[in-house]
Amino acid sequence: MSNKQIIQQQLKQAFGGKAVDVVGLGISNLPLIDVLLDAGAAVTARDRRDEAHFEKETADALRAKGVRLILGDRYLDSIKGETVFRSPGLRPDLPAFEQAKAAGASLTSEMELFLSLCPAKTVGITGSNGKTTTTTLTHRFLEASGKRAYLGGNIGRPLLPQVFEMTEDDFAVLELSSFQLFGMKHSTERALITNLSPNHLDYHTDMDEYVAAKKAIYQNRENKRLILNGSDERTPLLVKEAAGRVSFFNSDEAHGGVYEKDGMIFCNGKAVLPASSILLRGRHNAENYMAAIALTEGDADQAVIEPIAKTFAGVEHRLEFVEKVRGVSYYNGSIDSSPSRTAAALSAFDERLVVICGGYDKHIPYEPLGAPLCEKARVLILTGATGLKIREAVISCPSYDPNKTAIFEEADLEAAVKRASKEAKEGESVLLSPASASFDAFKNFEERGRAFKSYVRAL
Repeated sequence: MSNKQIIQQQLKQAFGGKAVDVVGLGISNLPLIDVLLDAGAAVTARDRRDEAHFEKETADALRAKGVRLILGDRYLDSIKGETVFRSPGLRPDLPAFEQAKAAGASLTSEMELFLSLCPAKTVGITGSNGKTTTTTLTHRFLEASGKRAYLGGNIGRPLLPQVFEMTEDDFAVLELSSFQLFGMKHSTERALITNLSPNHLDYHTDMDEYVAAKKAIYQNRENKRLILNGSDERTPLLVKEAAGRVSFFNSDEAHGGVYEKDGMIFCNGKAVLPASSILLRGRHNAENYMAAIALTEGDADQAVIEPIAKTFAGVEHRLEFVEKVRGVSYYNGSIDSSPSRTAAALSAFDERLVVICGGYDKHIPYEPLGAPLCEKARVLILTGATGLKIREAVISCPSYDPNKTAIFEEADLEAAVKRASKEAKEGESVLLSPASASFDAFKNFEERGRAFKSYVRAL
């Protein structure tokens, strides 16, 4: 029996003829519905958006397939399915989910189902910063080495529809957020945590819960290898809880693993990559390379790494060069949704620059951002709900000098770009690095980044 037939049989046994609720109809749950229907499930799909704001074409297609659709404010009422799939953005302890579990329902997610079925080697990457770049590099190293590798997870590509074609020789490289990992009962075979710093505290009750969610990537029985950032304040403390072998990146020669010494990146004592070969700016990107090298050790051909490093220009919205306008270079760092990300972005520049910050408030502390902004921002332009918090962090910093860091406040991002254009001098750089989420004005950080680029190109 082929892997495809085995997986189809597993799905039919689990869901055939059974009532299943899918809550939240985003990028991963829509393909999930097709998989469930093919298995013979009776699917009820639920979403907070009402009929007027839900895509008519999608709604019509779902109903044509026999899906019962519940939209609007009462979308969580009377969940009766034997299995309930939640969107990662919905906490698993919502009262509606607790009631469903009390009535005997099993609460799970699209990613958890994928991990339970996947025959390929699963490689998971989580952390506060650097996930997407590390995930992308890991995938590129494997593909360039002749491996068949699938890229997905939080990076925006649901892999469940492709699970049927995967084999034991393949790799599934997954970026996993704390939302996806929260309550997860499956781990990836190989797991890496890039770093841990306060983030998403508008969703998680506190930092302890945020870290606990991240731990699910390695705490369950499937995990055979855990890779941690040896220079991070929090991740080395996780060693004692690891189920499998532990190794480090971004550490030092004494600890082994992958480390940088005298401008050269080593893997278990062997020189692999001159740090100067990395096209991407910033120390944090050297750390991303070290992480991907550690994660692919034994599977990727180390000869492919340097050619990739010399040509890989990065992922969109991550210190992305937009263009030069009247002698001023503009960089899009819309992904920078936390103070630690913005601090890392600022460290990639040797010179002082014009910085645009602010956005949706995730209730995380901004005090650590004061010193980096005082050091690197000649001009600081603030917008959004967190603008005042960031201003306070800067002006209360002992190194703040109003003659060295000018602060402006603007109503929105477009006005902020116009102000940046007015204040920037020829030869300087303007960096969008919000240190905040985008939801006060945009659908997501991608939309914010695209808007920034359009405003720059309109100057």
